[in-house]
Amino acid sequence: MIHTNIDWPAFMARHDMTWSVKPISWDEGAFIGNGIMGAMIYSEEHRDKRNVLRFVLGRTDVTARKPQGGYPPRVPVGELHLELAGWLYQPVSLRVDLWNAELRADITTTVGKVSVRAFVHSRDMALAVELKTSGEERAAKLEWYAFSEVDEVLKNADGRNLNQYIPEIRVTRYPLEAMTVGVQQFIPHGGCTTVWQELRPDGEPDRRLLYLSIANEAGEAVQRQAAAVVRSAAARPWAEWVEAHRSWWHDYYRQSFISIPDTMLEGFYWIQMYKLASATREHGMMIDNQGPWLAPTPWAGVWFNMNVQMSYSPVYTANRLHIGESLVRAFRDNFDHLKNNVPEPYREDSSGLPRSCSYDLINPVGTEIGNLTWVCHNLWRHYRYSMDEALIRDLLYPLLKRSVQYYLHLLEEGDDGRLHLPPTVSPEYGSFLQMTVPDTHFDLSLLQWGCETLLRMNELLGLQQEDAAYRERWSSTLERLTPLPVDETGFMIGSGQPLEFGHRHFSHLMAVFPLHLISGDDERERELIMRTLRHWFSMEGDLRGFTFTSAASVAAALGNGDEALGYLQSFMHLIKPNTMYKEAGPVIESPLAAAEAIHDMLLQSWGDTIRVFPAVPERWQEASFHELRAEGAFLVSAARSNGATSWIRVKSLAGEPCRIQTGMAGDIRLAGPASARLRRLGGGLCELELKRGEEAVLYVGEENGGGSTVAEGTAAGRQWIVEPVPADPHLCGYFGGRKPWRLYGLPIR
Repeated sequence: MIHTNIDWPAFMARHDMTWSVKPISWDEGAFIGNGIMGAMIYSEEHRDKRNVLRFVLGRTDVTARKPQGGYPPRVPVGELHLELAGWLYQPVSLRVDLWNAELRADITTTVGKVSVRAFVHSRDMALAVELKTSGEERAAKLEWYAFSEVDEVLKNADGRNLNQYIPEIRVTRYPLEAMTVGVQQFIPHGGCTTVWQELRPDGEPDRRLLYLSIANEAGEAVQRQAAAVVRSAAARPWAEWVEAHRSWWHDYYRQSFISIPDTMLEGFYWIQMYKLASATREHGMMIDNQGPWLAPTPWAGVWFNMNVQMSYSPVYTANRLHIGESLVRAFRDNFDHLKNNVPEPYREDSSGLPRSCSYDLINPVGTEIGNLTWVCHNLWRHYRYSMDEALIRDLLYPLLKRSVQYYLHLLEEGDDGRLHLPPTVSPEYGSFLQMTVPDTHFDLSLLQWGCETLLRMNELLGLQQEDAAYRERWSSTLERLTPLPVDETGFMIGSGQPLEFGHRHFSHLMAVFPLHLISGDDERERELIMRTLRHWFSMEGDLRGFTFTSAASVAAALGNGDEALGYLQSFMHLIKPNTMYKEAGPVIESPLAAAEAIHDMLLQSWGDTIRVFPAVPERWQEASFHELRAEGAFLVSAARSNGATSWIRVKSLAGEPCRIQTGMAGDIRLAGPASARLRRLGGGLCELELKRGEEAVLYVGEENGGGSTVAEGTAAGRQWIVEPVPADPHLCGYFGGRKPWRLYGLPIR
């Protein structure tokens, strides 16, 4: 019904990360990964190490137990070095080919030339590096170093690591067939294994291939498994193996498409899609603060007072639900651990999630108690975008039930007859004071959302009789729960606690975003939200990356595209040249949350209404997207031309009711199967009936539709085309190395 005119290799190439000056830090590095194993690639300016191109290796699940106790943090796994014969200086041409998920570099040293190609295979747990050398650079070497063996000059290049636990490591190497095995045993226990093999293809004296695999743990069985991965990869025909890697990525990118008339922001978005699939996969580890690209950090764990939730936020609308399966699986596999995080008297019917922990989700909750309920909101989105009833039946309903039950144990009746929460932490507010506040906006809004969602799931699952007592408690809680605290500045942090100083978190706006309990459709609600937003930013102070991304999503929820764009443009000044983000250490969630804010400008679907182009900035006269996913399991495509929506295609994957705000003016018409029905409700709002698997196009027709409910069939002679918006050549390849001059129209080729 619609035609896609997308030259995918050319479109993705315009957003490749590029460097014409060698990167010399994690902030500028080129990153590759396959969802569990990865590498950050950069060089060094110290005169003793100017000949080194570093592949700082990472594997997400490698952790170590601390002798003093506490949860096991992530630890570094070592580096692969390309040690050149000459200095790596200028010129250099380095590119991350997004379409093929490969690093490519042409390096001129003081004595010769080297071409490098590297990728972490999308299907096999192996890093591949291809070298082509000339001149004296034929003497270049690829060397592996355990983390403890890395030169101090390199180890501390990104800052001296004072906050991160590093275990004592015993390193052994031994040959195995044509391979080398490097074993790191952590003292007193644990470890990791690295196996590599270098090949020189027959008849190609200047070409080398290196295969390297990293495995968690250091036992003999693990060593054999890692060796088997390398042996298998090296035995495959190179071209065939490369094609298998590329085909996964090509299929992944095609799952959805967006193009906007802001080339820099469009490129940023697509790099986040690359980053997502490099950081986790369906069977990979849950996304933590770093992904596979561990660097010196005080946060070598998994954080739940915002980080994990926001990292997964773009997978739903982007139609990449398989990426979100790693979060689903983490909570399914560790469900029983969560009950032991709450105090012993509540464990029979309650569960909780701490601010931080390791991948086993074990750590006491403390006074920040809303984190599990917030994760349940992610799982609810996964359900609503897939309509997979097994997800709510087998995981979400019992998990949210236990999470809300912990809240219910803490509720107390006040003198006003209302139910109140005791002092708890509102994330990131007054952390230095260890501040707790009664009736925090954060917890009240999560409790309200939890009770409402449990009642909805209870009906969906037909458990009204079986869980009647629970239903009564959830309903009475909603009736008696104290309102969200508000004063003349807007939403407060909690009862008696206005926002008095800079606050980086949006914990006092949770009811607006991401929970959408308060829509802003009512003028009084809208005024309250705007008052809160203005007061929040007037304090300035501790504004961070995720401050701006969440504010962009709030503005988008109100339909204010120009303001949403302003927040995102501000955020672009805070990210690193390679689109990573760092505070005291790397934190991956803020750029990913910015991708979700871009979604919110193009397509929203909360509150049982799909909104197409709901918050497009005035300057975005053209835009298109294809097969973005909406709640109710709809795939939505649309195009905008000359400042107006041209057409909308909706495909139903589950046969759910479809209510859609088209934003179209005039007589909205339908092209689709004879069974499709369109009801026009006025103001561009429509109800569309489609059976499972059916699709239809909405467009503005020249003829009167003849009534409020119509089935119009196909529109003869009409074509609906999805194609990229023309790019600004200045801003193609903007990310990678630092290129601020490209923002101001200075002449370049």
